[in-house]
Amino acid sequence: MSRPRILIVGAGFAGFRTARTLSRLTRGRAHITLLNPTDYFLYLPLLPQVAAGILEPRRVTVSLSDSLPDVRLVLGQADRIDLDDRTLHHTGPEGEGGTLAYDRLVLAAGSVNKLLPIPGVAEHAHGFRGLPEALYLRDHVTRQVELAASADDARTCAARCTFVVVGAGYTGTEVAAHGQMFTDAQVRRHPLRRGMRPRWMLLDVAPRVLPEMDGKLSATADRVLRQRGVDVRMGTSVKEATHDGVLLTDGEFVESRTLVWCVGVRPDPLVESLGLPMEKGRLLVDPHLRVPGRPELFACGDVAAVPDLENPGSYTPMTAQHAWRHGKVAAQNVAASLGLGGARTPYRHRDLGFVVDLGGAKAAANPLGVALSGVPAGAVTRGYHLAAMPGNRVRVAADWLLDAVLPRQAVQLGLVRSWSVPLDTSSPEVARVPGGPGRQQDASARSGPGAALAADTDGRGTGAGGPGRARPHDEPAKGQPGSGTRQIRPGSGAAQPRDEWETAKGRPVTGRPGPGAAEVRSEAETAKGRPAAAPGDEPAGDQAGGEAARDQAGGEPAKNQPGGEPAKNQPGGEPARNQPGGEPAKNQPGGEPAKNQPAPGAPPPGGRSSPGHPAPGPVKRTDVADEDSAKGDS
Repeated sequence: MSRPRILIVGAGFAGFRTARTLSRLTRGRAHITLLNPTDYFLYLPLLPQVAAGILEPRRVTVSLSDSLPDVRLVLGQADRIDLDDRTLHHTGPEGEGGTLAYDRLVLAAGSVNKLLPIPGVAEHAHGFRGLPEALYLRDHVTRQVELAASADDARTCAARCTFVVVGAGYTGTEVAAHGQMFTDAQVRRHPLRRGMRPRWMLLDVAPRVLPEMDGKLSATADRVLRQRGVDVRMGTSVKEATHDGVLLTDGEFVESRTLVWCVGVRPDPLVESLGLPMEKGRLLVDPHLRVPGRPELFACGDVAAVPDLENPGSYTPMTAQHAWRHGKVAAQNVAASLGLGGARTPYRHRDLGFVVDLGGAKAAANPLGVALSGVPAGAVTRGYHLAAMPGNRVRVAADWLLDAVLPRQAVQLGLVRSWSVPLDTSSPEVARVPGGPGRQQDASARSGPGAALAADTDGRGTGAGGPGRARPHDEPAKGQPGSGTRQIRPGSGAAQPRDEWETAKGRPVTGRPGPGAAEVRSEAETAKGRPAAAPGDEPAGDQAGGEAARDQAGGEPAKNQPGGEPAKNQPGGEPARNQPGGEPAKNQPGGEPAKNQPAPGAPPPGGRSSPGHPAPGPVKRTDVADEDSAKGDS
């Protein structure tokens, strides 16, 4: 008799606990497969400490292969589930497709950032749901403080040193608390020229900080934040976000280059495609975590609306504590349904309390209902995290010890770019890459400077789920390869995205003959000096100087671009070679053609022109038409 096949989607708190418990219960009597975009489990509550430079990124991750030796790990994202055929279709990290069959399916896909219909937020804000977002925020904050120190005027300095966090829940509160300490430490070692101090703002429409917690703990957190210098504004949120700052609901405009979105989370869009009964975006399940009418389908964690038997008529909240417990009960009931375990068990819980790390020795906690603050709360908080982590405890404790006796390293690694961590994404745990599989970012990406991509949404709008689809007439993301006003040059065909390395160097673009399809160059081609495959786009808004490209609509033409001023970083102020106005570069328009390459516009061998080799014509400029949440509790 063949062994039953159990498929688990997602390796968050619920999925990881389900896989580990099932592995122990079945003891090799079932095939267990875990589908996840990454090869690690992420301990989310410690993510703010990664952004603040206290912990190294790998400290908050646990290898799935090492911790789940009897579970088969498949890297990829679920695209579609066929409930009748009991199959799941997925896409791998390199774009390859695959199908997994199952006898029991456990949905534990987790949650993504929660968006609100506020103008500019999707374009200019960043979430805090995954490791790439934490790494980006650490680099971004470090860069803004360094740029503020060299700013020529006080207004620019103040704007770069103002950091706005929206959402005073667990995650937002911890981000603001740790962020203020992080930037203050930077300024102490490298003071700003005018004696300014970094300013962190915490906004929320709720009447108090941490509205989910006891009033005493909320008051403790509010007091610590204000004493540290955080500008706490309750009953206030963002009305509109722009590149230069945010307009608050009270009418004040705050100049800032940083907007961190910690409003909340929503269930992964995958469950919406099943056509099953839902409750506020979550899949309805019975107390045994099984979907009614589908004995082979279970759901747990943030994607499941689990009845709260302790409070009849309500559902368990979307917290890490509940997701971790869901996983154990789901595993027990899946094993029982296959005859590999004991009797089915309904989900019941007892509140163990919550902990909020406020940085240093400060925290707010109520373990087992006992309200604590100050140093005792800090000790309980860190002890709880060490006990709850499924691995890396010694390394985390070592990092805490080193942070207590050594200064933090405030350096920019530059590993994560602004456009690679969009706010509106169905997979915040994975950073976008140029030419990534299924993304077609040159056509489907849309955002502004320092903003998000909408590559993972389809024509239905935000949160539609599934892999990104290229849509005609979409505006490319500014500040990423393929951005800026598109230009059609002789023999170039359709607009083609440039490599980010060339964009940073300010080199002109050469259109490569082609049938009109967008083409992305590899890094190897760039290194070999081959002609660029894209029209002139601009540097990202978070690159040198951190300012938006100047060739936006209504702005000045970009320097080092056609029609702009010559490059200023050349000796004597002369135009840079290989730039418009300088000597034409070889293999560039107007220069000598590359060896073994046809001249621009030359017909192919045989004397006839083809769609891939159009005759040269005048330069034309066309504009592409514009078309159009975080769990930090423990």
